[in-house]
Amino acid sequence: MTRRLAYLLVPLLLAAAGCTAATEEPPGPPPATRAERPSPFADCAPLTVAPASAAPAPGDTTGDPLPDLALNCFTGGAPVKLRDVRGPAVINVWASWCGPCRKELPAFQRLSERADGRFQVIGVNSRDSRGGAQSLGEDFGVGFPMLVDQGNAFERALERNAFPLTVLVDSDGRIRHVEGTGALDDARLAALVRAHLGVRV
Repeated sequence: MTRRLAYLLVPLLLAAAGCTAATEEPPGPPPATRAERPSPFADCAPLTVAPASAAPAPGDTTGDPLPDLALNCFTGGAPVKLRDVRGPAVINVWASWCGPCRKELPAFQRLSERADGRFQVIGVNSRDSRGGAQSLGEDFGVGFPMLVDQGNAFERALERNAFPLTVLVDSDGRIRHVEGTGALDDARLAALVRAHLGVRV
C-alpha cells in the first residue's frame, strides 16, 4: 500500500517542482515575428483623381455607374468608394487561384505601363488570401493599385460570377463594357480599350 502511494505521489511532486522552477525563471523575449513584406501594389489614393490626360467620355450617356460600394486597398488606408474612382479605367477582377487570371495578369501590368496618364488600370482581388495575392503580385511584377473584395460584393453588384472579369469605365464613371470571356491577351485588351474608351494603346 505504501509503495502504491509513493508511485502516485512522485509524479505529482515532480510536476509541482517543474511548475515552480518554470515560474521562477525570468520571462524571455517574445518570439520573433517575421516582418511583413512590402506590398508590390501601388497605393489607392490616386484612384479618386482623374488621370492627367484622361480621354473624354463617349458622347452617349448610356451605361450604369459603378456600384455604390467601398472596398479596402491592399496597401491599407481609407476604403475607396467605387463611385469616387475617376475614369477612364480598366478594372480587372482576379484571384491567385484562378488559372485564367494568372495567365492574363501580366497583360494588365503591361497595359498599365502603356496607359500614359490616359486611363487607370485597377485590380480587384476577390475571394482570395492576402498571401496568395501578394505572392502572385510579386512573381509577375504587378504594380497597379489593388482593391480587396473578400465577399465578392463587386461581382454580385454587377450580377456576374466569373473569373477573371474586366470592367471598362469611362471618364464619367459609367460602365461601358464588362468582359468575362476568359483570359485576355495584349491585343484583345488593346481592342477593348480602343472600342469602349476611345483610347489607342
